[in-house]
Amino acid sequence: MKALRFENDELKLAEIIKPNLENEALVRVVKSGICNTDIEICKGYADFQGTIGHEFVGVVEHAADAPDLIGKTVVGEINAGCGKCQLCLNDDSRHCPNRTVLGIAGRDGAHAEFLTLPSRNLLKVPETVSNEQAVFVEPLAAAYGITEQVEIFPDTCVAVIGDGKLGNLCAQSLALESNHLYFIGKHKEKLSLVAGCNIETVLLEDAKKLLKTFDVVVEASGAESGFEFALDLLKPRGKLVLKSTFHGAAKWQAWRVVVDEITVVGSRCGRFAPALRLLENKQIAVENLISEEFNLNEGVRAMARAEQKGVMKVMLSITN
Repeated sequence: MKALRFENDELKLAEIIKPNLENEALVRVVKSGICNTDIEICKGYADFQGTIGHEFVGVVEHAADAPDLIGKTVVGEINAGCGKCQLCLNDDSRHCPNRTVLGIAGRDGAHAEFLTLPSRNLLKVPETVSNEQAVFVEPLAAAYGITEQVEIFPDTCVAVIGDGKLGNLCAQSLALESNHLYFIGKHKEKLSLVAGCNIETVLLEDAKKLLKTFDVVVEASGAESGFEFALDLLKPRGKLVLKSTFHGAAKWQAWRVVVDEITVVGSRCGRFAPALRLLENKQIAVENLISEEFNLNEGVRAMARAEQKGVMKVMLSITN
């Protein structure tokens, strides 16, 4: 089968053996989404070698332990746990010490014709959710997952820094909880994508008037500078939520966190079921985040396109 792989510091489309794991479900990938994490992996993030990609929608072709899934359109939780530790037994493999992560750690990913995951990781996609929408379940789950870690009430003042794909989803999903959501970014056209979502948009150059304003700040800019600016925006004893993943060491002034008694929260993966419900209930708009779609055969070019300024979500259409 064809797969988009990062190996020996090179991104390439390769022919590899179709996966065949008796204890996992086989999924024919229909569409996949290129994520900033994919781009960072190709710069050295996570030291991953293999097929990249973790955002996908597909059709189950084989599932020995879950025959009811065969022929169903599904998305898949990206963390595959051991199934034996206390975390896994509590139905949360996101921090299983022996987990593999689709296209990120120890497991080939979704930019391929087929992938495998444990059947327990798969969720059926409601009929009213399109394939294009379903590709966004993973990043939307990551965005809405913030609410698992930080309590947000209608009167909580929240800022999201970064007007890219993840920042947009964080802003939309948290605006369902807070009546005071500010979306801060550099690009008017990107900020305009949340029009009508009960969100106040602010250009970065105008955001200095908001210093020491927020109870919660979500840093989703993908840039090291976002961390320091987030500290500028937070009230004393505020909460800083870090969503960016990038390759390299971040420099920050630890004394500011100490003096203002800031709580720093690292936030990675969220649960898929709530994200699917948000899409099914038409509470989140994702179609306007799609910039372009390429065939898997053009995967290398698609990755290059996804890196360009101003580009939002680039998708891959997988054909067999």
